Amino acid sequence: MEKELQILITGGTGFIGEFLCERLARDGHYLTLISRSPEKYSEENAKNQTYISWGSNLAKQMDKTDVVINLVGENLFGKRWTDEVKKRLYDSRIDLTNKLVDAMEESSNPPDLFISASGINYYGDSGSKVLTEDEKPGDDFLANLCVDWEGAAQRAKEFGVRVAIPRIAPVLEDGDGIIEKMKLPFSLFVGGSLGSGDQYLSWIHMYDMISALMFPIENPEISGPYNAASPNPVQMDEFANTMGRVMNRPSFFKVPEFVLNTVLGEAATPVLASLRVQPKVLQKTGFGFQYADLEVALGDIL
Repeated sequence: MEKELQILITGGTGFIGEFLCERLARDGHYLTLISRSPEKYSEENAKNQTYISWGSNLAKQMDKTDVVINLVGENLFGKRWTDEVKKRLYDSRIDLTNKLVDAMEESSNPPDLFISASGINYYGDSGSKVLTEDEKPGDDFLANLCVDWEGAAQRAKEFGVRVAIPRIAPVLEDGDGIIEKMKLPFSLFVGGSLGSGDQYLSWIHMYDMISALMFPIENPEISGPYNAASPNPVQMDEFANTMGRVMNRPSFFKVPEFVLNTVLGEAATPVLASLRVQPKVLQKTGFGFQYADLEVALGDIL
């Protein structure tokens, strides 16, 4: 990247956000992170990285911002989806995205680009069907959540802002996500697949995830939804077998679907849904995956 940009980021202290901020700062950009508790990060304020609160004058901040990257949203995992939890999952995405877009509307100089996250659960459980960005949305809780989340972001187009929406697949990296959920059982020689094992699991290595998030900055032809997923989705059994092979552990044990449904209820959906996603938009615009192969990706992480 030739130009140093002023970039406003939400979710910058999260799983993906920390890796993103590290890469952007290394490239010489100036980062402003919106946080519920900016005082917690006061020691991390630096020449090219500062923290502000959601109560700040966001419209004024937009005046001096080139790019907004929106990764806001409460974690989907680790709890049953009661009505209260569903409301938090929804509000943390849609309400805060609306707040950003409202600030763009009030701004006298809106940013050029708004990169706002969504998820591949937009498509709903789809069996073995290959899913490109042209597919219609599903009709379960997560699909409807993604539809409304994307709709909130797309409103920024009314103010002349280019909107790019990465539909993010499960991200592979040590420390969180599906790797963290499956790593310990494999370490204890009781690893295996989750659910039937037949469901398709789309995935993306963290390095490629960050590159995919940054891709619209360098490529002005990218707008609208694009799948941030490896071109090589696999069935859950293959994912577990590959993980076992990389860790030099067996992959004999399965957690049956009924157990996941009993323990997690509707929150088991992200694990059990079959999503065979293809990154058609990224591939057509010349994006190069560093880790397109699952075994290579897991070998780098584990």
